[in-house]
Amino acid sequence: MAALGWLTPRRRSATARSVLAGEAAAEAARKTSQELLPAAEPTVADTPEFPVSGDVRAAAFFDLDNTVMQGAALFHFGRGLYKRNFFQRRELARFAWQQSWFRLAGVEDPEHMQDVRESALSIVKGHRVAELMSIGEEIYDEYMAERIWPGTRALAQAHLDAGQKVWLVTAAPVETATIIAGRLGLTGALGTVAESVSGVYTGRLVGEPLHGPAKAEAVRALAAAEGLDLDRCAAYSDSHNDIPMLSLVGHPYAINPDTKLRKHARERDWRLRDYRTGRKAAKVGIPAAAGVGAIAGGTAAAVAIHRRRR
Repeated sequence: MAALGWLTPRRRSATARSVLAGEAAAEAARKTSQELLPAAEPTVADTPEFPVSGDVRAAAFFDLDNTVMQGAALFHFGRGLYKRNFFQRRELARFAWQQSWFRLAGVEDPEHMQDVRESALSIVKGHRVAELMSIGEEIYDEYMAERIWPGTRALAQAHLDAGQKVWLVTAAPVETATIIAGRLGLTGALGTVAESVSGVYTGRLVGEPLHGPAKAEAVRALAAAEGLDLDRCAAYSDSHNDIPMLSLVGHPYAINPDTKLRKHARERDWRLRDYRTGRKAAKVGIPAAAGVGAIAGGTAAAVAIHRRRR
């Protein structure tokens, strides 16, 4: 991805950075959607009340973590990178501390979150995009393929069968999201865009992580570029952080919803689907950490793996 500029919280408002992140995600998604692998996983019957077959001005937008996949994609990606010696022990300790602070504080202090982003991006700085894409394919097979929710996969397939495009929308890196979309036979993915020059990561983001309002901006930008009617589109998510995206479309779905989203959905008569049962619902229903904070979550998991090995 060509450099589009680096904006810190001090230089632009959060809204402006969200717009930039959304537009960058939409641009990346359209460029990569034609390059995805055709292989798709088996469909499990769970037919929704719609979509309308042949409505090409409609599309579907799916959140990834805990909506399409059990757990956070970046958690599994972090496991794979640690296995391949991307991390040093000192880096692991730093990321673990930063992620712990974020979870305990429960707020996104701009200066602290900027430090978290810069630290997380240092992992891939200097690596080639093609290298991370190749590794991402392997990590999907190792850790992610068996964690796809069959019910959500069937909902996505229903849109595809109706002739509509289906996009993932996630705070995970766009490269990771594109791999997952390709393996599931989806149209493409909107994800966090890391700046690269001549195919090498610079260690900076374009705008900010694709989280919360930024997701809504990405969907809005893609819809405009694709000539979609958002009132005829559908969106699916597990998290109250995605209410801005869900509110954009005419057919919002709460999938495996957290408590706040479940309440919001019931108040507005949105459709709900929950594919969890019993203790599993309690374990995987916890929202993933926001934005690139989730990257630190993956490295924190790697710390735990390292400790178990010792």
